[in-house]
Amino acid sequence: MSRSLASAAVPATVMTPLPRVEGTCPELLTAAIRREVRKHGSWPDTADRVAATLRRHLPGPNLLSRRQLAGDPAGYQTHLVHAEPEGTFSIAVMVWRPGQVTPIHDHVSWCVTAVLQGTEYEEIFAPRQGHLRVVARNENPVGTVSGFAPPGDIHQVRNRGTGIAVSMHVYGTDITRVGNSIRREYTLPTR
Repeated sequence: MSRSLASAAVPATVMTPLPRVEGTCPELLTAAIRREVRKHGSWPDTADRVAATLRRHLPGPNLLSRRQLAGDPAGYQTHLVHAEPEGTFSIAVMVWRPGQVTPIHDHVSWCVTAVLQGTEYEEIFAPRQGHLRVVARNENPVGTVSGFAPPGDIHQVRNRGTGIAVSMHVYGTDITRVGNSIRREYTLPTR
């Protein structure tokens, strides 16, 4: 009895759906970001320019519907509001209920974040001989805008407040093409 090659021990691939645009971002903001991204340059320089642009054109949390702004008890939610057709950047709005937290992670590209509602708490880490060392702790209230680029972008974000927190994230890639912005999750012990 012969075995089919197709049934050989090849594991099935699990496909996770790619994010899709589910909201809108003001054209004034996307046009301003597009101009800065098209200037090219290093990832840190691009993140700095986009952060300055976001500070000047910071929207409110009303980019999302009331239902989306309520969050989800199962975990923080990411709502994609723009994906640049050329694949050069995308914009997401994240909604955090009290106590919700990301894993410790880094990113596939530069990133700029802006707090639109509430306060986010961020810890930044550096790898050290088998563990992660906390190198900064930031409490980011409404209006806080920060940019960063790999390497050196290992962090964890949480909502320690009692209300909903909302933040905008501009990524230097099209997350509809790559799946999400996280390159790696870290499980090393922290100190």
